[in-house]
Amino acid sequence: MTCKRSTVELARELQPKFNALPGVTAFPITPPSLGQGFHERPLNFVIQTSDSYQNLNTVVRQLLDEIAKNPGIVSPDVDLRLNKPELRVEVERDKAADLGVSVEVVAKAIETLLGGRNVTRYKRDAEQYDVIVQTQASGRSTPEDIDQIYVRGRNDAMIPLASLVKVRESVSPRELNHFGQRRSVSITASLAGEYSLGEALTFMNQTAAKVLKAGYSTDLNGTSREFKNSQGALAIVFVLALVFIFLVLAAQFESFVDPLVIMLSVPLSMIGALLALKWSGGSLNVYSQIGLITLVGLITKHGILIVEFTNQLRGQGMEMIDALVKASAQRLRPILMTTGAMVLGALPLALSHGAGAESRIQIGWVIVGGMSLGTLLTVFVVPTMYALFARNAIPGANKSVAKEQPDKHHDGDLVAK
Repeated sequence: MTCKRSTVELARELQPKFNALPGVTAFPITPPSLGQGFHERPLNFVIQTSDSYQNLNTVVRQLLDEIAKNPGIVSPDVDLRLNKPELRVEVERDKAADLGVSVEVVAKAIETLLGGRNVTRYKRDAEQYDVIVQTQASGRSTPEDIDQIYVRGRNDAMIPLASLVKVRESVSPRELNHFGQRRSVSITASLAGEYSLGEALTFMNQTAAKVLKAGYSTDLNGTSREFKNSQGALAIVFVLALVFIFLVLAAQFESFVDPLVIMLSVPLSMIGALLALKWSGGSLNVYSQIGLITLVGLITKHGILIVEFTNQLRGQGMEMIDALVKASAQRLRPILMTTGAMVLGALPLALSHGAGAESRIQIGWVIVGGMSLGTLLTVFVVPTMYALFARNAIPGANKSVAKEQPDKHHDGDLVAK
């Protein structure tokens, strides 16, 4: 039987059932992307301070109360817990000294029998084994089991450990974490439905600015940190891609006007890509931004075909409008063939299903929408902009025509004479 529901839909259905379990903190996790660990949750917000952990815990609880009001953030959890149960064993030093038992002997007995200690190793049949001394599991499960431990005192007398120590129950922090060499708490959570990670981080920053007091700062970790870094990195890559293509075209055409006309097709394709994302229910994420960068190199080829062929015709002496019309007509078929090949090749990505389809769908729709609408607008806009901005004649064409004209007049004069 084939399940037609996605993992996100299953997780959304299971979350209320997990929340209804008394005394259990559980949450479903969908398969992660970008190489994160399987148990890593998308939202990982870090609170940093030099204040005490008790005050930090109070501030974090206030922040969690505000987070609970946002239905888009599901099952928030923190890594700071100050209520871990523990047993405190205090040695009565005076009584131990009277019985001839040192504190070191008491500590080693507790460590060995309850915690276990590796005393030696031995080899047998080319295998090495650790020898660990420890009480059986049934003899170290309750605080009363300490009464069964004896230590050797003065005159080799066996003294029960219960007569030398006081055992009391208390609580302590489960772990004390640091981030950036400061005391910290990490708030992790899952996201509900169509609530994006960008929206969650914006909400967390706004809430932290309202709740946190002086001496507290925030940072990101895990998937949230990679998401934030990738946004800035992809923006820089996108700008560098535009600059690099412009410089290459400027060197190829020996002009700054022609590359500018060619690159007018880029914003036209972006319109189609963003519309395709909106209609398909996608978002502007890491995958769609990669598709946009790819689209820059694909769509500029249309303008290159038109502008290059127009310049060649003008270099042969043809008028600009005539050369532009002829170049646009003759280059229309290769432009449409290239667009058709790219769109048909990206359609399987846009319509894909199965594991990891969410990332492929984003890239596919960006290329399909950007190439389709971008090509439709490019074949009209690029020739129009060329006619407006490239009014000057091609320098090479002017010189060649100028050289030919005097020769013709000179020959005519000779014939007349």
